[in-house]
Amino acid sequence: MTTADRHGHVMTDTGTEAVARYEQALDDLLFFRPEVLDTARSVLAASPRSVMGQVLVAYLGVLGTEEKDAAAAREAFLRFRSGLDSTRLTPRERGHTAAATAWLDGDVHGAGRILGDLSIAFPRDALALFAGHQHDFLTGDAQRLRDRVGAALDAWDQDDPHHGPLLGMYAFGLEESGHYEHAEQVGLAALAQHPGDVWGIHSVVHTYEMRGRFADGIRFLDARTDDWASGSLLTVHNWWHYALYALETGDISRVLEIYDSALQHDESTGAAMELLDAAALLWRLYLAEAEEVPGARWARLADAWESRQDGPYYAFNDAHAVMAYVGAGRIAQAERLVQDRERWLASAPGVTNRAMTADIGLPVCRALIAYGQQDHARAADLLLPVRHRLNDFGGSHAQRDAIQRTLVEAALRAGRAALARTLLSERIQLRPICPYNWSAKARLEEQLGAPARAAAARARAAAQAGA
Repeated sequence: MTTADRHGHVMTDTGTEAVARYEQALDDLLFFRPEVLDTARSVLAASPRSVMGQVLVAYLGVLGTEEKDAAAAREAFLRFRSGLDSTRLTPRERGHTAAATAWLDGDVHGAGRILGDLSIAFPRDALALFAGHQHDFLTGDAQRLRDRVGAALDAWDQDDPHHGPLLGMYAFGLEESGHYEHAEQVGLAALAQHPGDVWGIHSVVHTYEMRGRFADGIRFLDARTDDWASGSLLTVHNWWHYALYALETGDISRVLEIYDSALQHDESTGAAMELLDAAALLWRLYLAEAEEVPGARWARLADAWESRQDGPYYAFNDAHAVMAYVGAGRIAQAERLVQDRERWLASAPGVTNRAMTADIGLPVCRALIAYGQQDHARAADLLLPVRHRLNDFGGSHAQRDAIQRTLVEAALRAGRAALARTLLSERIQLRPICPYNWSAKARLEEQLGAPARAAAARARAAAQAGA
């Protein structure tokens, strides 16, 4: 059976109906619609041996960083491959099969390289570009996050319905690479094609975050509420960004309102990606010693992480679980997670998460525990050697800033004035209108016995500039 998708890519063992469902699933994927998994499975209902259908379902098993989903996807994909005659496949299908296999086996970097080769050979393969883009995000590779999509854009017609989502992806890569103004322009161009492109919205939101333009970010999100605030796989994450803006304005009550209504509540799914956002937001409030955060929120979040019973699958998740445990005062629980990962490292296979855990994940987790124990000097000592390599265990600059702020706060509380001054100078040069940076500097100057009025005035000016 020989059919092809709308770009002319041959799809082995995929009937006409399954091709149509595959195209719909791909559209759902690019626009982060919750029904994407059901749509992808409908491809296999129509053509159970569809290679690209099987590959798509396999990718969905790993992109959410859910250990149990990945294990189930690996088992299903192994069954599919056991009866597969690879000589019948096209080169594109063989590449995707190899990339999915590598990722399911834990070789995330290997999968990324294969996906890169696929995008060179087949630049209009939207699945390869999307999976590769998410790979680059999950591994913190900003340059590839930018260039993987940028290198393929010339092969796409601007009137293609998926050109817009590709622009949104490219905008995020530009932002993570520091091209903030260009990223904003490209992201807005993506939204001109598809106003409901939640990844494009997310990309523009990141540009405001990184420039300290929190008031612009609030206005941008308020103007587009109907396009992002419900009904997508990115709804919680974009609300998290809104909460970061509110935090910069000092509106803690609004931050907690967003937390309770969007990030963590009775109907929350308990998905890793959503718990990450909840932990990262509460941790920022923990660092700020916000009295408005009752322990009940921390306890419920820690319970949610504990109920997952995650093994050593993605170190970035581990760090956020530890934030929840420390915030809830469950230091012993945080230490048990660290000890479990230490035991795993002693006999761990050569998977990508091994280096992520050993090199970055465990130092960060130990530092968070030390901070919770008010051993600020140790927290600073643990974070200082890894602060320029935090990207190696994934996430975005905005997400990793919770850890960077932990280092700043640890230095301040440990009385490491020279270190704190250095860290704050770095931050202020990059984001001179960020109120947090100036308020932290005011605290430093007060510690040193210097008049804090000038820094406090600059903090007020930064807040006014952001507004």
